[in-house]
Amino acid sequence: MHVVRPVVETGYENLLLVRLLLESRISSIRTSSVAEGLTVEGILENWAKIKPIIMAEWNEDRDFLIDLFGKVRDEWMDNDLATWIGANRFYPGVPDALKFASSKLYIVTTKQSRFADALLKGIAGITIPAERIFGLGTGPKVKVLKQLQEMPEHQGLKLHFVEDRLATLKNVIKESELDGWNLYLGDWGYNTQKEREEAAGISRIRVLELSDFSNKLK
Repeated sequence: MHVVRPVVETGYENLLLVRLLLESRISSIRTSSVAEGLTVEGILENWAKIKPIIMAEWNEDRDFLIDLFGKVRDEWMDNDLATWIGANRFYPGVPDALKFASSKLYIVTTKQSRFADALLKGIAGITIPAERIFGLGTGPKVKVLKQLQEMPEHQGLKLHFVEDRLATLKNVIKESELDGWNLYLGDWGYNTQKEREEAAGISRIRVLELSDFSNKLK
């Protein structure tokens, strides 16, 4: 699951991946036409095509899965917040980088905002104002970046966007309105070696190592 995790854009997709991996290995439970003979490499390369097929074959609804995924986390957090927080982790050095950043930070995530807030407070020990956390439901990241750059207080400033999904950075590059953003692919996140090599060949993107991340926030 860890190997195929880079294809996930929104949390509910983890549910689809787990089932697909099981079906690819256990023929007795297989109901999807794409599961037989499917490899990890096949998932990494073709997830955008595979996902709508399995959702249709399994009669799954995106909004229902999003709500279900969030509901399970809500119940866990309500019943035992400490163990939920303990099941998550930040990459080494990231909490301090966020805590001691000299620049104003915004969190743009596909997680629901309340989950991001709980992790920031519970693990990193920092509080970021709610109006600076853009979570699931606030629109695509491209849209959020446009909103941020249009804020009066950001005029004339250098804007930096650190992301671990190459596809998201490519979407930013397609928008000429966002040409002023400095773009970084975090090589410690959920991306593959192939994606990192591709990013290194794109002039707008800098591949950022974890060790350099804190320096960028100073």
